[in-house]
Amino acid sequence: MKKLLLLISITLPLLAFGQQRKLVAAYAAYDDNAVPELYNRTPIGIQLTYSDSSKVATANGFNGSLRWNKMEVKSSNGEIRNGILTFDRSQLVKDNYHIKLTITLPGENPITADLELPQLTGMRFNHYADSLKRNIHFYLNVEGMFSTGKILPLDTNEVHFQISAGKLIGQDLLLPAGDTTKIIRVEAWYKLNPAMYLLSDIPVKQMPDKN
Repeated sequence: MKKLLLLISITLPLLAFGQQRKLVAAYAAYDDNAVPELYNRTPIGIQLTYSDSSKVATANGFNGSLRWNKMEVKSSNGEIRNGILTFDRSQLVKDNYHIKLTITLPGENPITADLELPQLTGMRFNHYADSLKRNIHFYLNVEGMFSTGKILPLDTNEVHFQISAGKLIGQDLLLPAGDTTKIIRVEAWYKLNPAMYLLSDIPVKQMPDKN
């Protein structure tokens, strides 16, 4: 009888230990209200799944109660502070817009989650006028099309321009009053992927405006 009780006293804690839930998966997402298409920082959320199918999550994106100071989260690109990810866009492009997060909780083995951020899929010119007038600034409006379906303006931080005539002032094209050019060729490249290229021939208005 004593041997049986001793065996039970040894076995039960082992069984209980074996039945303790363990962290088995992690999922990460960025805040839909942020604009990581243009800005190099975004709130993110993490959801953790345990071996008993229970889940816990952070407030960001998942309305959970898990606090960031209760876990350690490392990023393959940039850093995370209190749920805010700051990343390097040039590295993001090289990594095909994926970031690996490594999550560690007390008493658990580290687990990873893949975070995918929006990708630029194309660009287009969207000129405000059909022709350019001499001595008047003409804004070179370039729009980016993203994997999220959003279409957002791009500026000289993302796009490099080259023109066949006139002068570039920021993102404005200016042709002097006495210039006789009839068509200006404008080229634009996405700085992080020069293969993403635009070309536009902009006519210069030849007739004077009617009074």
